[in-house]
Amino acid sequence: MSTLLRVNGLTKRFESESPDVVSEVSFTVEPNEIFAILGPSGCGKTTTLRLMAGFEQADKGSVELRSRVIECQHFHIAPEKRGIGFVFQEYALFPHLNVAENVAFGLNALKRKERDERVDEMLKLTGLAEFRNRKPHELSGGQQQRVALARALAPMPDIIFLDEPFSNLDAVMRQSTRNEIRTILKKAGTSAVLVTHDQEEALSFADRIAVMNNGRIEQVGTPEEVYYSPRTEFVALFLGRTNVLNAKAHGMEAYTDMGELMIDRPSKGDIKLSIRPEHLTLERVNERNCNGLCGTVLSKEFKGHDITYRVQLRTGDCIVHTDNRMSFVTGDRVVVKPLEPAVVLED
Repeated sequence: MSTLLRVNGLTKRFESESPDVVSEVSFTVEPNEIFAILGPSGCGKTTTLRLMAGFEQADKGSVELRSRVIECQHFHIAPEKRGIGFVFQEYALFPHLNVAENVAFGLNALKRKERDERVDEMLKLTGLAEFRNRKPHELSGGQQQRVALARALAPMPDIIFLDEPFSNLDAVMRQSTRNEIRTILKKAGTSAVLVTHDQEEALSFADRIAVMNNGRIEQVGTPEEVYYSPRTEFVALFLGRTNVLNAKAHGMEAYTDMGELMIDRPSKGDIKLSIRPEHLTLERVNERNCNGLCGTVLSKEFKGHDITYRVQLRTGDCIVHTDNRMSFVTGDRVVVKPLEPAVVLED
């Protein structure tokens, strides 16, 4: 199966004296894949999406959709001719139209019977059939989001772009709507590109993630790969809590302030490591383990299903996640034990 969307060396600068907003960005999206561009505010992720959609013109690089160039330095196809559906942060529904009329809005080229059948299909797919005659203000935020998705899917685009689509929803509705939208996209067999600054959103929604920083992509991989095997210190820290350590490596071992650790690949000399808090555990100090990496519990953060501890070591501190079956209090003497090798970070 051939690649659906190919972005190659995409670059954009808005002012001649300023740095690139998007610099040499490259990635691919496969058929029926949900792909996320994740990064902090101002990193260039929305500009990347706008370049792919045709709302901005690239200074360098290219975008291909189904092996057809739709964007490059000297060639630009208008957004409405690219075969792309777009779901905006604000939904952009027409308040004077009901749900069915909103979904039908982009289908004027179809005959009446075919248009009505397509609307019925989209309403059924998105679970909105019973709301077809309601106006947008009569719907919840999650329902409005599904209307926006149904409208984007109705013209049968090659791919859907989602620009921070869940940011206006409260935490509970955000999670349920996210799950619903993912299920709908998979059922429709439609690829999508999500832009978000929310790590949890990207990890739970996407099949693969591009982590972006300062206009560049630092890593592309599955949620598990970017979280558990970060390539850089930025990726390690941006994807969640972690312990970043300076180390001196020899083969598959490294010497750190936390003591001697196994590492995930052979290395030599000065390196940096990342080890997630859930890849460490705690034991009470006893006669058998007193020669291990000992420390004192500085703080305890109870989260219901797990607990986060900050532990003071001889030359620094570390963060440890444990399940709630073991419990320590501030001041307890503990031994920190690694459960997995630490990850070697690139410079």
